[in-house]
Amino acid sequence: QVQLAESGGGLVQAGGSLRLSCVASGSVFSIGDMGWYRQAPGKQRELVAAITSGASPKYSDSVKGRFTISRDNAKNKNTVLLQMNSLKPADTGVYYCKADSDYDPLLDYWGQGTQVTVSS
Repeated sequence: QVQLAESGGGLVQAGGSLRLSCVASGSVFSIGDMGWYRQAPGKQRELVAAITSGASPKYSDSVKGRFTISRDNAKNKNTVLLQMNSLKPADTGVYYCKADSDYDPLLDYWGQGTQVTVSS
């Protein structure tokens, strides 16, 4: 089992920055790709950014050039960060951390979510 704990959300004005952190615990050796998703009120959850175990990132078109995802695979620790710059009101939502199992393609883990609110 893997547990994910997110932090770093909050209220920020448009143009500001926030950094989200997701720390994995438990069977971290089993984690493969990790990523951040967000869900705005009344909308479906969508991928924001993802990163492979080899640290290869990918981004949604809406955040390219503004967000940076990174991860630390140090022994017994798996942390993924999301640096968010030039924030827009459209970035508002609950941000969730996700980790895929490296052993079972049908198994993934989710954090509890952290709220990000960008005011205009």
